[in-house]
Amino acid sequence: MDELKVFTGNAHPTLAAAVCGYLGIPVGKSQVFEFSNENTFVRILENVRQRDVFVVQPICSPVNTSLVELLIMLDALRRASAGRITAVVPYYGYGRTDKKDQPRVPITARLIADLLTTAGANRLLTVDLHAPQIQGFFTIPVDELTAITLLSQHFRDKKLDNLVVVATDIGITKRARDVAANLDASLAIIEKRRLGNDDAAEALNVIGDVNGCVALTVDDEIDTGGSLTAVSETLLTKGAREIYACATHAVLSGQAIQRIQACPVKEVVVTDTIPVEAGKRVDKITVLSISSLLGEAIHRIHTGLSIGAMFE
Repeated sequence: MDELKVFTGNAHPTLAAAVCGYLGIPVGKSQVFEFSNENTFVRILENVRQRDVFVVQPICSPVNTSLVELLIMLDALRRASAGRITAVVPYYGYGRTDKKDQPRVPITARLIADLLTTAGANRLLTVDLHAPQIQGFFTIPVDELTAITLLSQHFRDKKLDNLVVVATDIGITKRARDVAANLDASLAIIEKRRLGNDDAAEALNVIGDVNGCVALTVDDEIDTGGSLTAVSETLLTKGAREIYACATHAVLSGQAIQRIQACPVKEVVVTDTIPVEAGKRVDKITVLSISSLLGEAIHRIHTGLSIGAMFE
């Protein structure tokens, strides 16, 4: 893999190092820092001319800084004559703003797609987008991986009996159905609505039977923990015996950790698409590594192999 190069900004260097460890190559050398005037500076410190280059950078906290670093790195690599540039964005920030659901609001997920393409990305590699239609916002190839198999295997190993998989809202039903199929479990769906723009959520009803069952909630991300709290309390009132939760992206903003600690969920399983700092790694939270999944996908893109075959 002499022509393969993997670079990273400051958003998640640990994940980039793990991906490079899987590939058996060093992390590409670069400088990425902020001047005292808050301007971001990037310099690529090795030759990338006509190389196949991947930039690992989730758009996570601090979101706008991570995004600007990624855009400037893409531009720097394009101007350094990289042969092909793939933006590896394990967590696609602003993905929840994927449609106009109120008057006079933007579709920021589309704006980010345009920015990445204009900056120099020739393709995108990402994991579990909030909405599948975001792929259509791009005019470049998009490979969307999923952590469903990884999360499912964790709970398969636990051998939970009388398990029902619960979609935390209507939009996540297809993903939850795939988890249920992997675990040979039944499916239930939470009918939920959001209250305004402050991340508050209200669980209205459970479609399906959870009485006396072990419930496993499925979501694409856990942000403030408000939805998880509402869903778990609703499941308890419907007779669920135990509650587990899984999600791909551990945003864990605001009071999320306190809410997770206080809610009746026994274990919350997430992946490391976003760095989970030591202070957030409480006993209830289990973090699974996504590095081998990303590493294998990068290897397949570089060598022209099928990505879809990874999930067959």
